Amino acid sequence: MPAQYPSFGEIRDVQRKLTEMKKQYYFHHDLFSIQWWLLVALMIVSWMVWWKIVDKSRVREILLYGAVLSVVIIMLDDIGSELGLWSYPYQAIPLIPRLNAIDLSVLPVFHMIVYQYYKSWKSFLAANAVMALSFAFIAEPLFVWLDIYHMENWRYIYSIPLYIAKALFVRWLLEFIQAKASVKQQRLIK
Repeated sequence: MPAQYPSFGEIRDVQRKLTEMKKQYYFHHDLFSIQWWLLVALMIVSWMVWWKIVDKSRVREILLYGAVLSVVIIMLDDIGSELGLWSYPYQAIPLIPRLNAIDLSVLPVFHMIVYQYYKSWKSFLAANAVMALSFAFIAEPLFVWLDIYHMENWRYIYSIPLYIAKALFVRWLLEFIQAKASVKQQRLIK
């Protein structure tokens, strides 16, 4: 006899109940708490700072880097949350399991600033290593202390290679695509 497993209907019912619980939690726990205000401020201020210092002549390229990086960040965050590696007791935006204030603002903004200012691969790698160390050993412990970030089965040091690898991968990917497009364009010209 095959093992009993949940049906899709059972999963959907549990998901609906979980959604309702998350809404109640958000409106009675997160909304307007000190942590909520901090997350909202981080979202707004990080983009304001970025707009002030971004090289406007390269804004499309830099935004493309940030957008692709945000997709990677969201995927990694969703995987880590789903696997029970970390969790977020406070949210700026309800019903979303990831920490969007960080995933869609602070991290991409810092990465875009590094991308803008460090053009050689060597300097880009070094700047990302410094940023990874800063996030892993300063920002993450601060967020744990503020009760915004819970490390379930994770250590600060595990974050370092992820911070660096995602930045390097996205830069490589965009350069690869750009090189392929350039070659194709040159063939069309001839």
